[in-house]
Amino acid sequence: MLDTQLMQEGLALMAFGMGFVFVFLTVLVVSTTLMSLLVRRLAPAPAADAAARPSAPATADGNSDELMVVMSAALHRYRQRHRR
Repeated sequence: MLDTQLMQEGLALMAFGMGFVFVFLTVLVVSTTLMSLLVRRLAPAPAADAAARPSAPATADGNSDELMVVMSAALHRYRQRHRR
């Protein structure tokens, strides 16, 4: 009889603990979602100045050849210093 009562108390405690964790995580998800919506609504719009500027293509003025040489040299130096 004592074992049955102890088992019932253990199961009740387990159910209470799992229920508490479930409720806590549900409240956490709901509050995070609401805060995210609030931030999106109150956040300022992105500046149109940054989006309006066209970016120069990488191949203009032969910069890609120089960039390739610099990257190759950096990679070569890195591999020399970090040999296993």
